[in-house]
Amino acid sequence: MKSKVYFSKTITPEKVLELYKLVEKPLPGKVAIKVHSGEPGNQNFLRPNFWKPIIEHVGGVVTECNTAYNGERNTTEKHVKAIEAHGWSRYFNFDLLDAEGPDIELEIPNGKVIKKNYIGKNTAKYESMVVLSHFKGHPMGGYGGALKQLSIGVASSFGKAYIHGAGEPEKIWTADHDSFLESMADAAGSVIDYFKGNIIYVNVMKNMSVDCDCCAVAEDPCIKDIGILVSLDPIAIDQACVDLVNKCEDPGKEHLLERINSRNGVHTIEAAAALGYGSREYELIEVE
Repeated sequence: MKSKVYFSKTITPEKVLELYKLVEKPLPGKVAIKVHSGEPGNQNFLRPNFWKPIIEHVGGVVTECNTAYNGERNTTEKHVKAIEAHGWSRYFNFDLLDAEGPDIELEIPNGKVIKKNYIGKNTAKYESMVVLSHFKGHPMGGYGGALKQLSIGVASSFGKAYIHGAGEPEKIWTADHDSFLESMADAAGSVIDYFKGNIIYVNVMKNMSVDCDCCAVAEDPCIKDIGILVSLDPIAIDQACVDLVNKCEDPGKEHLLERINSRNGVHTIEAAAALGYGSREYELIEVE
């Protein structure tokens, strides 16, 4: 059966909430709302105001995790300052999941590359999750969407290095590239298992640069905004985003596609589909 992906070309905070409601999946218990807090200096990340209606509707706690590279978010002290500077804690209850150790170690018995994943210990407070993703390019993964938010995004600082290094954190920047992409797919599946599938995904195709929101110095967007997508399937929603880029008529798409394809970005989707926690086959349900 094809996965349902709701889509609208209208990009507003209100439309995010409208599409979210169409999914009609109740989330049990306390809900973690995963966002990207934005590296200080980055001009493209989606601000707290944009996400405000859906966060207030869900009533969960906004969450993030420390990074594994030098910058303004790789320690709890610096990351808290960035979160405050960007206004997240002004509007919402905020939880830095790996603010202090020890991490939760997740087993991945069917992982293709990695057999473990490491997430912040505060994740244990939550029974379900909403993954709010800004779809755009990425210097290493080719693109960033739901699968990256589930894997690198939810991983602790150590967990990020572990995934990047394909199980060898000391090889964070030097591991075999496809093994890194497959490790992301492995890690994403472990988070789905942890929450027993109680996750809803939102991808927003706006401010699409070839660079990630983790880049303090990022290129400006190279392609026109496309829309909002919401689904229960992280594989389908990412595949739909890639397909929408391919189908759009904006000439700027070639720059974004070069970034995605030169990093073999679609391989993360392929690897995730092979693990069976979603499908690349989807029904795109367009909402005016």
